[in-house]
Amino acid sequence: MAAAIVLRADYGAGDLRRLAKASRDARQTRRLLGLAVIYDGGARTEAARVGGVTLQIVRDWVLRFNAEGPAGLIDRKAPGKAALLQAEHRAALAAAVEAGPKPYLDGVVRWRLVDLVQWVWDCFGVSVSRQTLGRELRTMGYAKLSARPRHYAQDPEAADQFKKASRMRSGRSGRVSPPARA
Repeated sequence: MAAAIVLRADYGAGDLRRLAKASRDARQTRRLLGLAVIYDGGARTEAARVGGVTLQIVRDWVLRFNAEGPAGLIDRKAPGKAALLQAEHRAALAAAVEAGPKPYLDGVVRWRLVDLVQWVWDCFGVSVSRQTLGRELRTMGYAKLSARPRHYAQDPEAADQFKKASRMRSGRSGRVSPPARA
C-alpha cells in the first residue's frame, strides 16, 4: 500500500472547521470536515466515512486542497467541449455569408445551412452539423431570412382594390378609434 499524501502544514483542523462553518457550499463544507478528521489524526477511512465517499476521492480532495487550498474544494463548472469553429473560421464564414454564394463556383444561388456545412468542410476540413452551424450563425448575429411567397401573376392594383373593398364591408376605414366609455 502506498504512503498517504501529507496535508499542507499552513492549516489545522480548527481552521478547516471554521472555514466549513462559514462556507455556503455544502459540498465544500463536507470536504473540509473530512479533511479536518485527517488533521485530527484520524484515518483516511474515517475521513471517507465522514465525507460519504471512497478513499480515492479523499485522495483527490487532499491533492486539490494541497494545490489550491480551501478554494480547490469548491465544485467547478466543467469546461465542456472545445468549439469546432475557431475565430478565423468564423471570420471567413461571416465574409462568405455577407458576399453570398457564387453560383458558378459554389453550385447554389442562395446559402442554406446544408450548403454552408459543405462550404466549411471544403474550405477548412472541419465537419460540423447543421444544428451547430445554425447556432454559430445565430451567435454571430445572423438570422434566417426568406422572401414572402408571391404568385407570379399577382396584380398589385387588384390587391389594393381588394383591401379597400374589405375595409368598407367591415365598416372600418383603417383608422383606430378610441374605446367607448361606459
